[in-house]
Amino acid sequence: MGKKQVMVPVNEVDLTEVKYVPEKFETPHLTGFWFKLFVKVMEAPLIGSLITSHLKQKNGMTEILKNTVIPEVPMFIPQFPLQDPEPGVVCLEEDGKPEERVDLALKCLPHYDPSSSWNSGSGEPFRFRYWKIRDYGYAYRSKFTTPSMVAEQFISAIEVLNDKQPSAPLLISFDPKEVRRQAAASTQRFEEGIPLSILDGILIAVKDDIDCFPHPSKGGSTWFHEVRQVNIDAVSVSRLRSSGAILVGKTNMHEFGMGTTGNNPNYGTPGNPHNPKRYTGGSSSGSAAIVASGLCSAALGTDGGGSIRIPASLCGVVGLKTTFGRTDLTGSLWEAGTVTIAGPITATVEDAILVYAAILGSSPADRIPLNPSLPCLPDLSSNESSNILGSLTLGKYTKWFNDISSTDITDKCEDVLNQLFHLHGCKTTEIVIPELRELRTAHTVTFGSESLCLLNPDCEDGKGVRLTNDTRTNLALFRSFAASDYVSVQRLRRRIMYYHMEIFKKVDVIVTPTTGMTAPEIPESALEVGETNLQVVASLMQFAITANILGLPAISVPIGYDKQGLPIGLQLIGRPWCEATILRLASVIEEFSAEYRKKPMEFYDILKVK
Repeated sequence: MGKKQVMVPVNEVDLTEVKYVPEKFETPHLTGFWFKLFVKVMEAPLIGSLITSHLKQKNGMTEILKNTVIPEVPMFIPQFPLQDPEPGVVCLEEDGKPEERVDLALKCLPHYDPSSSWNSGSGEPFRFRYWKIRDYGYAYRSKFTTPSMVAEQFISAIEVLNDKQPSAPLLISFDPKEVRRQAAASTQRFEEGIPLSILDGILIAVKDDIDCFPHPSKGGSTWFHEVRQVNIDAVSVSRLRSSGAILVGKTNMHEFGMGTTGNNPNYGTPGNPHNPKRYTGGSSSGSAAIVASGLCSAALGTDGGGSIRIPASLCGVVGLKTTFGRTDLTGSLWEAGTVTIAGPITATVEDAILVYAAILGSSPADRIPLNPSLPCLPDLSSNESSNILGSLTLGKYTKWFNDISSTDITDKCEDVLNQLFHLHGCKTTEIVIPELRELRTAHTVTFGSESLCLLNPDCEDGKGVRLTNDTRTNLALFRSFAASDYVSVQRLRRRIMYYHMEIFKKVDVIVTPTTGMTAPEIPESALEVGETNLQVVASLMQFAITANILGLPAISVPIGYDKQGLPIGLQLIGRPWCEATILRLASVIEEFSAEYRKKPMEFYDILKVK
């Protein structure tokens, strides 16, 4: 008796009484033999359920899911109120041709000055910077090189990487003949003077949970392609192909997206290009690493819990998660989910704008929230952009913002906010976000239930024993959630949406560090059997999951490095459908952070021009 709690209706919550409580997880960090033993115990019929019950009790989940009355009605998919139009934008037709949207996006970018990228025709930048998509386009049009020549450089680099031991491939499905075929077609278009768009001849990789014919989609597993055949491209991939992109293969990932480090014993765990002994972050691990290493201008990822933004931050590149419903997930493993969305990982913000323009387009109308406006891009070519920046108000929840493992991260993030104010007049105001612990529980149960729904039939059919230990541990936890738990967290989702929509009445963007730590070390024993470390998982996901459970747009932009030389990212969370605002802000942050950008330890210059 006495366990029952009743939440106050959300519109009656007194924000002045909200107290921030740092989260501490009471779970073991296991790898090697003990991790394999733990998985066996977790899957045992009686003792396994006792362990999951104990872990949920210790970490506050039972109190929220079983003992609490939540008065709000459930919200099973993100639902947004109408938003005011964004200023200084160019709107795109969702039903138009991808290459036409890309051409319109190109006109939104600042004037391209080849001298800023090329040093007296030598091909060497003045300081380290990634080659942008427009650099490749300029090189192709100027006949400095061809898509086929770039493709050969790429193939040679991938073959060298694939020969390394221990195995740590960036691509787990790769066909050099297919890459050469696409490159030859692109080269011919340039010779005939009819490239399809600025993306023609651009190397783009695709995460292994998004269909890219003729490659299989395994989700980072060893068997999923046996039960699900790929016959056509996913919608987002077909749009890139229509724009002339060279699709180089399927990137490595944390198996079925059930982790934030990128660990994958099935194929090998890719190392971080800035320090190969550190994780890339996940689950879009290979996508972030292949961009950060200079091998691709862009890669597609999926983001169900920060899975684009986390690896982008840890690898020092840009990761964009769009509003739920803004891009079509048809042809991915997650097309029936409510927290996952496809998006680009790119070397620069302007490249993210170009790829985003190509892939955008609403999901089927029966499963998305009402989209009251056309997708828009910031007009960065306009002189009004500076005035628009000065009108923006940024929201910061200081206690949450500072609750991280390293002052290097908070110091860099604070420095960016100060520069935004002094250079552009962007004001930062204090906000309060209640029920962050409840938010984490809502995400865990929602993503876990959707993942279990995807995999359970095949697990029951005997495939479960072929999953990694990490995935099996997660599924053991997810199986402990009841139908009532799922309904409860959808009630929480409505409460959390209310809080954020009230915040967005006062601010334009919520700012946080992207992650609560920089790239963690890869334990040697984890390479073979994986690991479970929920403290690391929680720290990496700390700021990311808000945008997933609520379907909000968010971007991670690199802003510098910690004392160990590991990248730090700043996250911008925007209003629903307001990608243009966060892209505009990310662009100026990138501009004044560019001088701090370092060449990764593992970097390949495939745009070699003599």
